[in-house]
Amino acid sequence: MIYSLRGRLVHVQPDIAVIECGGIGFCCRITMTTARQLPQLGQEAMLYTCMNVRDDAVELFGFADKSELGCFQQLTSVNGVGPKAAISILSEMTAERFALAVASRDYKSLTRAQGIGPKLAQRIVLELKDKFESLTPAEVEIDLGGPGVVSASGNAAKAVEALSVLGFTTAEASAAVAKLDSELPVETMVREALKTLVKPMSNPYK
Repeated sequence: MIYSLRGRLVHVQPDIAVIECGGIGFCCRITMTTARQLPQLGQEAMLYTCMNVRDDAVELFGFADKSELGCFQQLTSVNGVGPKAAISILSEMTAERFALAVASRDYKSLTRAQGIGPKLAQRIVLELKDKFESLTPAEVEIDLGGPGVVSASGNAAKAVEALSVLGFTTAEASAAVAKLDSELPVETMVREALKTLVKPMSNPYK
């Protein structure tokens, strides 16, 4: 399994990025979201990856961050959702927006992605909403006067749910969200919490 790639960006198309590592060019399928975050050609780029093996092909998918990779893996775990559909959804919305859509049962926002109809969108929400069923009030509600605490109501709770979709534990998400202003929009809270939760990989070449 190839966990990540770091090397020189030698080719880019709307849905493809080629990263050269040790003289070998690795072709990765990417989302539009990741494409917008790539550096200029010739510069160093880093992608988290997921390999998909089929009878007729082996494909490598690359993502700018762990959150998008996590969403891709969760999407492809849904019955009837293949890599192409997952890439389409994550090209239409960021990982944070996807997590919020599932958390709020907003399947209609998923249908804006090419090739995603209402039935498939509903199935995605139906199967992934189970990620939240284990979130009881006792797990997310802590004394508001203490550190590392999140109220079970309001934007903070929604942010914790969204972060859980991205693969973080309730404890990790609650601690990160508790450090933020509870009046912030949910998407902003998720984005800021991710800065704390996702540690950048060190560069072994430096």
